[in-house]
Amino acid sequence: MPEQELLTTPLNALHRELGAKMVPFAGYDMPVQYPLGVLKEHLHTREQAGLFDVSHMGQVRIKGAGITAALEKLVPVDLGQLPPFKQTYAVLTNEAGGILDDLIITRWADDEFFLVVNADCKQQDIAHLQKHLPGFEIEIMDQHALLALQGPQARSVMDELLPAATELRFMGGCFDSLELDGDSTQCFITCSGYTGEDGYEISVPADKAVALAQKLLAFEQVEAIGLGARDSLRLEVGLCLYGHDMNTETTPIEAGLIWSISKSRRAGGEKEAGFLGADIILQQIADGAPRKRVGFKISGRAPVREGAELVNADGEIIGSVTSGGFGPTLGGPVAMGYVDKDYAAIGSQFFVLLRKKQIPVEVVKMPFVSQNYAR
Repeated sequence: MPEQELLTTPLNALHRELGAKMVPFAGYDMPVQYPLGVLKEHLHTREQAGLFDVSHMGQVRIKGAGITAALEKLVPVDLGQLPPFKQTYAVLTNEAGGILDDLIITRWADDEFFLVVNADCKQQDIAHLQKHLPGFEIEIMDQHALLALQGPQARSVMDELLPAATELRFMGGCFDSLELDGDSTQCFITCSGYTGEDGYEISVPADKAVALAQKLLAFEQVEAIGLGARDSLRLEVGLCLYGHDMNTETTPIEAGLIWSISKSRRAGGEKEAGFLGADIILQQIADGAPRKRVGFKISGRAPVREGAELVNADGEIIGSVTSGGFGPTLGGPVAMGYVDKDYAAIGSQFFVLLRKKQIPVEVVKMPFVSQNYAR
């Protein structure tokens, strides 16, 4: 049976022109690194500004009278309290309390929301929304690309290109126009990202994506950054990657995402429950979850990878690593994963199995590197 042909983003040819190493990711042909290399790309983003192509993510507009209450049945968030052009992190849950996907929701108007969903989950998310939101307008914005400019110099770059964006603070958004290929092009910009740094995500018409990327890359402080550095950047700041650190078998409480559940949606709140899997999730808030996502400090220099088993002093398996690698900012290995609740406290010590050897690890507070969002 022939392999399915990979999809491409509007920046595919530009990636190749820039010398990117391309790999399959979530069904797309994506850049994992450029000639600069993952280590330098990572550090450049922490120190200056990195440009990421995240056009493989799904962009969805949902509209219709009563959409706020309808969407609240699918996510444990109080969307009624979300002001215009503000964003919130949310999880789509299933009947068992598991996570179907994590996403960002922005209110565009009283009865209109803009969603950004994970590439791997795009089709199932849209089917889920269509099933549970009949009668509402659901537009898949596949004629738009999505670029992320991340790092401490991102704001100064945007000040020259899209000045309205520099007034934004974390999880705020706005529309602004920029001349691209001789045309005034409207973009939707949010002060957000997945690196832990100040930065922006820019939704732009697909046919103008290359022109926007070239404008951004013309700044001396901006470098093109691939998926390799995007992964190490998000790991250092303790952010989950769907399909690795959470999935349909993981509840938000196990994943350490209790903060994503609005207080009004919890027991005793004005909008208590009312979302899929609420009984299981609220029970875990009250009684605790059987396991928990934690971060590990690892003895030595060898990084550990996803799937490595975690064992106690008696050699009993107590969990496994879900994300791991080298943290360039820290200069050492970082990892996170799930352990039985009895081993989840900060300071707990046990072992990770690395090439049949037991390497000591200790549970530490995440993030490993400070988050520098512009609040």
